[in-house]
Amino acid sequence: MRTPIIIDCDPGHDDAIAILLAIANREKLDLSGITTVGGNQILDKITDNALKVISFVNADIPVAKGAAGPLFGKLVTGEEAHGESGMDGPLLPLSKFRPVEEGAVEFMLNIIRSSEEKITLVPMAPLTNIALLITAYPEIKDRIEKISLMGGGISYGNVTSTAEFNIYVDPEAARIVFESGIPITMSGLDVTDKAAIFEEEILALKERGPVSTMVGELLDFYSIYGKKMGYVGSALHDPCAVAWLLHPEMFESEHLYVTVETEGKLTRGMTVADKRKKTDRPANVEVLVGVDREAFMKLIFDSLEKLDQELLAAEGN
Repeated sequence: MRTPIIIDCDPGHDDAIAILLAIANREKLDLSGITTVGGNQILDKITDNALKVISFVNADIPVAKGAAGPLFGKLVTGEEAHGESGMDGPLLPLSKFRPVEEGAVEFMLNIIRSSEEKITLVPMAPLTNIALLITAYPEIKDRIEKISLMGGGISYGNVTSTAEFNIYVDPEAARIVFESGIPITMSGLDVTDKAAIFEEEILALKERGPVSTMVGELLDFYSIYGKKMGYVGSALHDPCAVAWLLHPEMFESEHLYVTVETEGKLTRGMTVADKRKKTDRPANVEVLVGVDREAFMKLIFDSLEKLDQELLAAEGN
């Protein structure tokens, strides 16, 4: 059976690849909609990016705009990594689509309430929209199958030494989600940094079809910041949250109690995991800690090739 999902995102280079991964595997994933939230760039820019991505592959998927910033304070963006547009690199055509009239919370609520099956949420951005949804409508938690999110890290951060970007932008929202009681699988830096694509693989993408080439061009820009920060290869963070739904056997995980620090001057935004052998705190999160990188990359390449063939076939008609 297909798993009905909603992607919550802030495209974002790796968000774009995650969306394409879900679309390419529609025989397993039913992408019911996409919601956007201020994060890698301001809301209007990242919403436009989401629309451009689905337009590029002719996927008419409803997109709803969500929160422009965190629950408290001002938005911190990822412009240094993602550029002025939030998704710098290739010049994508203008979108064929527009956002729906509903806001993200109302949009998600209507999908969840009307679905015959429980919905899986796939947030790969600050968790503001998800926190607003389950705070305003706590009864809806029983209609959510699970949350497969990209965010956090139980060993280190990337914005600060302790905090990963998505959690750092809105730690109050993240804490609400982590303590919601909904089953959570966390693709944090512990696994996503291991899901890296290397320069020769990016070059190989650009020798393939139109979708693969576009992704290669996205990664050309995205890799600039990674090199500046001392990384070898570009971590495909957000696609891990989708890949786990498709092939959980690719990943290694630990079941731990995880919450989010909201107060500490040096630790605000930290995902705090209880890794003691004996603890009085029951595990609330499946934390992904390892990945079969070769199998992961094959999934990415095969999925993009499928979209290449579909797009070329459509253009041929």
